[in-house]
Amino acid sequence: MQPRYINPFTDFGFKKIFGSANAKDILIDFLNQVLGGEEKIKDLTYNNLEKLGNSKNDRNSIFDIYCTNEKGEHFIIELQNASQRWLKDRSIFYATYPIQEQSVKGKGWDYELKATYTIVIMNFPLMDGDQRYHKVVKLMDTHTNKVFFDKLCFVYLEIPNFTLELDELNNDFDRWIYVLKHMHRLQDLPDKLKTKIFEKVFDIAEVANLTKDEMRAYSKSQKTIWDNYAVMESARLEGMEKGLEKGMEKGIEKGIVIGMNRAGVSIEKISEATGLSIDEINKILAENP
Repeated sequence: MQPRYINPFTDFGFKKIFGSANAKDILIDFLNQVLGGEEKIKDLTYNNLEKLGNSKNDRNSIFDIYCTNEKGEHFIIELQNASQRWLKDRSIFYATYPIQEQSVKGKGWDYELKATYTIVIMNFPLMDGDQRYHKVVKLMDTHTNKVFFDKLCFVYLEIPNFTLELDELNNDFDRWIYVLKHMHRLQDLPDKLKTKIFEKVFDIAEVANLTKDEMRAYSKSQKTIWDNYAVMESARLEGMEKGLEKGMEKGIEKGIVIGMNRAGVSIEKISEATGLSIDEINKILAENP
């Protein structure tokens, strides 16, 4: 049976649901639920997704979604399908752009900042031993365990760690995570999700409503995910073959690690696939440059 709804973990699907002007109310509802269910945002302005460095030698960044609310607070929403070794570093690096943009040029400035929120939606766990799917991170005083600075907030949504079934959903935040995880497998909008916002989400996401150009873009976006998976799987199998040639269990492990690393697979993903610790993987890579 062909999927009725697009996969929100494709680049096209994510931006179709959250990134278009007619979906602003959807993004507002999602962000308000992620940030605690309060009506923190009443209106949003979509911003330029490409952030340029200060000089030609600086690295540029392209956000998945970047917007500002009516109070001037900044929101970066990132979708990540594949594990990255420096994911936390990346999210912090991205947050520096809206912070630096707030500096006042050409006149005095007292350094007052508007809040910056970075929301990272991940199709993989962080592999940090914490099985929660919703993590909120702020600067904290390590002596008092109190928030030191509340204008810089990072929210990590680890979708695979979400295990609630449809009849266990207690609030709209749970419903949003359920939709992100399961929508592309559903054939109808469940009664539990029949609200004005989710009815609009599913209408936008229905494959039958896509134009020909949108369908081509969606197919291309799906292919990117499949290709990335194929690269990782090929690297894993190549590593096993190299290890088998050596005829030893350690050789198998080394072959898998080396093959996946050369294919660009992150250290965390290699650890997840092999069961080896990050220290063990780094040792193997150091011995086999």
